[in-house]
Amino acid sequence: MPADAAEQKRSGTLQRFAAPFARSRAFPSLWLGHLISFLGSSVTMVILPVLVYSLTGSTTTMGIVMAAYMLPNVLMLPFAGHIVDRSDRVSVMLLTDILRFVIMTGTAVLSLTGTLSIPLLLLLMAGYGLLDGLFQPAYAAVRAVVFTPDIRIAANSLSQITTQAVRLIGPALGGLLITHWPPGIGFGLDAFTYLLSLACLLRLRRELGAQEKDGPGNEAASLQPGHSSTHWKQDFMEGIAVLRSHPWLWITIIAFCFINICFTGVTSVLIPWLFKVHNGWSPYLYGLAVTFSGLGAIAAGLIFGMRGEWKRRGLVAYGGALISGIALFSLSLAPNAGTAIALFALEGFGIMFFSMIWEISLQDLVPQEAFGRVASLDLMGSFALLPIGYIMVGWIADQIGGVLTIGLFSGLGIAAILLVLCIPSIRRFQ
Repeated sequence: MPADAAEQKRSGTLQRFAAPFARSRAFPSLWLGHLISFLGSSVTMVILPVLVYSLTGSTTTMGIVMAAYMLPNVLMLPFAGHIVDRSDRVSVMLLTDILRFVIMTGTAVLSLTGTLSIPLLLLLMAGYGLLDGLFQPAYAAVRAVVFTPDIRIAANSLSQITTQAVRLIGPALGGLLITHWPPGIGFGLDAFTYLLSLACLLRLRRELGAQEKDGPGNEAASLQPGHSSTHWKQDFMEGIAVLRSHPWLWITIIAFCFINICFTGVTSVLIPWLFKVHNGWSPYLYGLAVTFSGLGAIAAGLIFGMRGEWKRRGLVAYGGALISGIALFSLSLAPNAGTAIALFALEGFGIMFFSMIWEISLQDLVPQEAFGRVASLDLMGSFALLPIGYIMVGWIADQIGGVLTIGLFSGLGIAAILLVLCIPSIRRFQ
């Protein structure tokens, strides 16, 4: 019966998304901790550019601020994989959460007292970026272990859906905060979320410790220090060897080293400028645009998670990235705020499809004992040139205009995606 079949399909979808909670004691703590901290970060990412443009009105300065975050982040990555694979990964996450709480608390206090200058902001963002460069490989390695193969698609989809759902709240909340209250309130909220995330990570460590007592061969065992070499350079080369064994991994990392300059430079530096400076729209509308980007990503995550298996993953992934690029290019031509917000939603939809397939392919292809190193190489390769890119995008925008720069860089990103799709090993990746 059609009605019965539809009901069974809905029931199967719900069971698939509920599986991570039913089958993994560690998943809820890891999932909730990241969700809470992401709420604070999403508020900060709306407040930060508005604050910088309010202080300076300069796209170049905004590019320098983003570069101050990214440069220490990238410099940490070659060492982060070595640290993560030789340390207890949850302990690394705990340490970075504590230190990021301190940094964001300091930022909030300086902002509320009126003593936050651009040089101080650069210093704080540099420390924040350094800690993010250590946290992200540790989080990726823990996620790869906790998201076991039987729940991997559902766990990744659910994590991405709920993370993007926070983007429906966080950016809009950030826009409201910066409209009605001082920026320091938003920075303080970000700091508080790190305390809550810390509590979740402590619970995660207890859950994994209990599993370790249950017997070997479980999730907890893979989170303990591995038997990697004692020198970070040798660990670094071992990570490269893992990447070279899979063309999908190393080609994509190299490609996105350039594509990320084009797309992230536009979204981080020029889209805030387009809304606040060029069009003079309310900060709330920029927050709403970022929120709708999250809504588009949620739609992509739901569609992705409803299927147990995806074929032709290479085409699907790069097709999503292509949709994202076309949406960014069209933003330079958007006649009104409503159109710009809709295009930002399409951008979120496209890039989410790529991100989901990329994350699952890493978890499928990379051995657990080397995951920290490979995750570091992934982050380093994909984001190594972003500090230069942020500065370059801001400088070019000052020279030729922000609207032309949006069209130029998004067009270059689209061309790079089409070029990569000409490679058979990418098109045929399953």
